[in-house]
Amino acid sequence: MKGFKNFLMQGELVVIAVGLVVALAFSTLIKSFTDSIITPLVNAAEGGGRHSSGLGWTINNQRVDMGAFISAIVYFVIFMTVIYFVLVVPYRLYMKRQGKEVFGDPAPTKTCPNCLSGDLPVAASRCRHCTSELSSS
Repeated sequence: MKGFKNFLMQGELVVIAVGLVVALAFSTLIKSFTDSIITPLVNAAEGGGRHSSGLGWTINNQRVDMGAFISAIVYFVIFMTVIYFVLVVPYRLYMKRQGKEVFGDPAPTKTCPNCLSGDLPVAASRCRHCTSELSSS
């Protein structure tokens, strides 16, 4: 059991799991947007379709269902809030007790004066994009 617990509590595994959950919830939001808004608009341009009631409007007998899309947005926000408080916060506390920082602030960066790339580590002496020398300040 201890080995299984160690496997589950690896930082990369939890980060991947949270990313997967976010991707699944976001895909639901995108699917609702396409099913409720884009598809009816495309069908309305063709001239055929169905009619339903609720929040939205009808164009050429095609229903643009804003109610379903707003419902998907609310679902997404609630779902992500639950994931944050049920998975991320307890995992962050657990890893803090282990002496590791997860889901923290990103490392500080500096900007290259030549190519203006802003994603360079503070300790970098050369720009990774244009290879110019960087000052130590």
